[in-house]
Amino acid sequence: MAILTTILDALGLVTAAAAAWFWYLSGNRRLRRVSRYEELDYADLNRIVTAFNRASILNRQAAKAAAASAGALALRFAVDLAASF
Repeated sequence: MAILTTILDALGLVTAAAAAWFWYLSGNRRLRRVSRYEELDYADLNRIVTAFNRASILNRQAAKAAAASAGALALRFAVDLAASF
């Protein structure tokens, strides 16, 4: 049982670090500010939509990694609780 809890602890740490990294990458990319006097063309709109889509994908990956981390740590506590009986 000790090796199982160690593996689940390591899995929880790795997935929590992955979630933090994905959210860092998502917040690291800034959108170009647009002036109200500027005329937007299709290339500008394409860049804006692409930036939103990339941020959305990274946020989704971070949420999945955070859920995996929570699941691994919940399993670890369940194994620890089952071993105490």
